[in-house]
Amino acid sequence: MLGVDYAILGILVISTFISLLRGFVREALSLAGWILAFWVSLTFATGLAGLLTNTFEDPTFRLIAAFVGLFVLSLIVSGVVNFFAVKLVYRTGLTKMDRFLGLLFGLGRGVLIVSVLVLLAGLTTLPKEPWWDESFFLFRFQEIAEGIQSLLPDSIGDNFRFE
Repeated sequence: MLGVDYAILGILVISTFISLLRGFVREALSLAGWILAFWVSLTFATGLAGLLTNTFEDPTFRLIAAFVGLFVLSLIVSGVVNFFAVKLVYRTGLTKMDRFLGLLFGLGRGVLIVSVLVLLAGLTTLPKEPWWDESFFLFRFQEIAEGIQSLLPDSIGDNFRFE
């Protein structure tokens, strides 16, 4: 195995271990909280920026302040919801199942992270290096990355090259 294979294993193990410790509910709600915070910020930042005309003079800064403020506030609210949801899981005695599902979630997240990194490597000349073909894991993740690439619009996907 090559250094890149050990790096891939490291990403998979770390992601899996973190999710095992945190559990599925905490991991899933954290991810949902980040997605929700981004959506809330994108959706309502312009409206909030319009209310900040007396606070900030520069319209770009108003929009940035509104986006960041909504993002942080949404993360705080989702963190509170996450806290109580995890407490509920512990009270119901589902901690072993929660941890097992967390382990699977973490493994899936690790696979996605490595696949995206391999996809991004397709923007460089790395896939043409000799060690790329010698790697034990890279071709497996390259298949996933090519699957992700096929989902992208042609104007973006055509920029990734693995040959």
